[in-house]
Amino acid sequence: MTSILKRFVSDESGATAIEYGLLASLIAVAIIGAATTLGSNIGTKFNNIAGNIATGK
Repeated sequence: MTSILKRFVSDESGATAIEYGLLASLIAVAIIGAATTLGSNIGTKFNNIAGNIATGK
């Protein structure tokens, strides 16, 4: 019984999986934030270009 408990306490494979999951979620949040910002900036530029074309500048 004590050997099973010792193996359970020393097993860190679950902790590694959790760390990988946290790292993947952090990367996903960073990508979503960057894509949102980039999309907003590109949308603003296109609106400015469309306005300049409409006014003949």
